[in-house]
Amino acid sequence: METRFEKLTFPGSMGTALAARLELPAAKPTAFALFAHCFTCTKDIFAAGRIAGALAEKGIAVLRFDFTGLGASEGDFANTNFSSNVADLVKAADFLRERYRAPSLLIGHSLGGAAVLAAAGEIPEALAVATIGAPADPAHVAKHFTDAIPDIEKSGEAEVLLAGRPFRVKKQFLDDIAGQRLKERIARLGKALLIFHSPTDTIVGIDNARAIYEAARHPKSFISLDDADHLLSRRADAVYVAEVLAAWAGRYIAEAGAAASEAERPEPGTVLVEEAGTAIGRLAQTIRAGRHRLAADEPTESGGADTGPNPYEYLLAGLGACTSMTLRLYADHKKWPLERVRVRLAHAKIHAQDCADCETKDGKIDRIERRIELAGPLDEGQRQRLLEIANKCPVHRTLESEIGIVTALAG
Repeated sequence: METRFEKLTFPGSMGTALAARLELPAAKPTAFALFAHCFTCTKDIFAAGRIAGALAEKGIAVLRFDFTGLGASEGDFANTNFSSNVADLVKAADFLRERYRAPSLLIGHSLGGAAVLAAAGEIPEALAVATIGAPADPAHVAKHFTDAIPDIEKSGEAEVLLAGRPFRVKKQFLDDIAGQRLKERIARLGKALLIFHSPTDTIVGIDNARAIYEAARHPKSFISLDDADHLLSRRADAVYVAEVLAAWAGRYIAEAGAAASEAERPEPGTVLVEEAGTAIGRLAQTIRAGRHRLAADEPTESGGADTGPNPYEYLLAGLGACTSMTLRLYADHKKWPLERVRVRLAHAKIHAQDCADCETKDGKIDRIERRIELAGPLDEGQRQRLLEIANKCPVHRTLESEIGIVTALAG
C-alpha cells in the first residue's frame, strides 16, 4: 500500500515549536499512533522511519517528532529532562486529538519507551503500548555520562559526549530522572503492552525488559530480538519489529480505531460513554465530553482492569470540582485573599439510623464526606461564609434535590 507524509509543527511542553512528521496511509487511517525516539536521537532515525512506514502500510497513521532541543525542534536540550519528554508526548497526543484523532497506539524506543510508559496514563484513548529496548528506570541513561556526574553535581552542569555529539546536561536532569517511579506507572498502565528487547543489547540490558514485564499486568507480551543491536541499525531487525508490531497492534486498535473514526463529538452538554473493548478490560469505558476523552473502570478486585477512576470517583470528582470552582468565583468577586482551594471527598454506605439529619431511618443510605481546605490570609468570618457557599454549588444542589432520570433505548 502506498503511503504519504506531512511535515508538521506543534507547540511543545516548554512553549517552543516541535518538528514532526506524520506518516499516512493512502486511504483513510483506521487509527493513529505516536512514536517516541531514543535518548538524544531524532524522529528520523532509521528504525523510527521503517516502523512508521510499515504501520502506515497497514492503515495506521504514525506521528513521530523531535523532543524539545533535538533534531529540527526548537528549545534548549540542557533545559529538558525526562518529565519534559513525557509532557512533550502528551502535547503531541493533544495535537493529534485536535487536528486528526487521538493516538490509539504509543511506541517508544529506548528512553522513548520509558517515556511512553509514563505518558500512557495521561492519554486515555491509547489502548496499546509498545517499547523497544526500553529501560525500566529512566535513571539508566545516566550511565552514558557517569564520569561527568561529579562535575554536574559540583558545577550545576557539564558538557558530555553522547553518541559522539556534545550535549550540555544540568543537575536538574539528574534530579528529575532520580525522582521517577516508572514501575508504579507500569503497574497502573491498564493497556495492552508489547515489549521488544534484544538479549545482546549492550546499551540497555535485557534485565530491563524482565523488570518491565514483571511490573505490568496482562495483556502483555515479550518479543526477543535475538542478536539485534540497541538502535536496530540492521535493516532486517527494524523490518522485523515493524511487521510484528503492525500485526500485534491490529488486534487491539483496529476495531476501536474504526469505531472512533465514525464517532461524532457529543453535542454541548452531552456526555457519551461506551465500552473501550475487551482487549483493554471487560468493564473499561471510554468517556467523551466535548473534545475531552476520559477513561472509567473498576479496580481489579471488583473485576475491572483499573484503567481509570470508577463511577463513584467521577461522581465525587464532579462535586469536588464544582465546589472548588464556586468558591473561587465567589472569593474573586468579593476580592478576598483566597490563594488555593483543595477539596477531599469520600463516599460510603452507612446505616440510616446513624444519620441524625436524614428522613430515612431504615436500611442504608449514601454518605459523602467533603473536607475543604482554604489557603490564604482569610479571617474567620470569610472562612465560614465560604463554607456556606460550598453548599450552594450547582452539583451539590443537584445531588440533594429530587432527581428524575429518564432512560430509553436508542432507536
